[in-house]
Amino acid sequence: MVKNKKNKHDLWKRLRFKYRLSVMNENTLEEVWTIKASIFTGAVLLLVFAFLLITVTSVIIIATPIRYYLPGYMDAEIRENALRAAMRSDSLEKEIDYQEAYIRNMKDVFEGKRQIDSVKMIDTISVSADDPALQKTKSEKRFVKQYEEEEKYNLSVLPLDGSNPMDGLVFFKPVKGIVANKFDPLKKQFGIMVKTAGKETVLAALEGAVMFAGYDINAGYSIQIQHKNGFISVYSNVSMLLKQAGDKVRTGEAIAIIEDKGDGSQGQQLGFELWYRGSAVNPENYISF
Repeated sequence: MVKNKKNKHDLWKRLRFKYRLSVMNENTLEEVWTIKASIFTGAVLLLVFAFLLITVTSVIIIATPIRYYLPGYMDAEIRENALRAAMRSDSLEKEIDYQEAYIRNMKDVFEGKRQIDSVKMIDTISVSADDPALQKTKSEKRFVKQYEEEEKYNLSVLPLDGSNPMDGLVFFKPVKGIVANKFDPLKKQFGIMVKTAGKETVLAALEGAVMFAGYDINAGYSIQIQHKNGFISVYSNVSMLLKQAGDKVRTGEAIAIIEDKGDGSQGQQLGFELWYRGSAVNPENYISF
């Protein structure tokens, strides 16, 4: 037992024993350079040097293009790039097939080998002026008759050309709902606000041509339609436009969509204005909401 302790003590003493390494000039025997170190210190220095060497080598490999030359490193990246290239080439191949089919069809049409389809598209949303839903009710007819009797001697409301602006016109209700804000020119309310429930389709009140369809900073997305006999209808605060400037629309045809924006604003209220020869008129005098 004492011998084992003595051997361990001697081993540790040998590890801690310092050795001297000298470099001498051969001619003058002058000591040029010397170092004193034990075996333990040398082993520690060797491990630190190895750790630093491995760290620097790893950083160089990761941060520089040298990593691409290591075997096995590029396998995963190459497979991913190959898969993306295959998907892209497949998509391009389908696009080329579509283009070739289109060119062949056009060539056959130009050469007279294929007849052009003569079937015309029919807008199933548009409503004929003879539709029963457009006919006036008894209360509307009674109101119109009473209004005509009251206003027939009012020269300020007569058209300049002597004709009745309502001749041949049957207005269609643009959207289902109730009137939330009334027509009031004194408050610069030149139209009405119609409250709708949920997602609704906005319909053209009368046949005409789209003058404007786009975004307005005050009214949001809006659309303006020029009708015959000097009428212009304006539909504002919609969510989506289905027509663009220059399009022809028919009575009751879908022109926009209004839906709840979900932000607590008046996203379900349609702004509707009716103008006659530059002056705003009350839409409720022409349309029953």
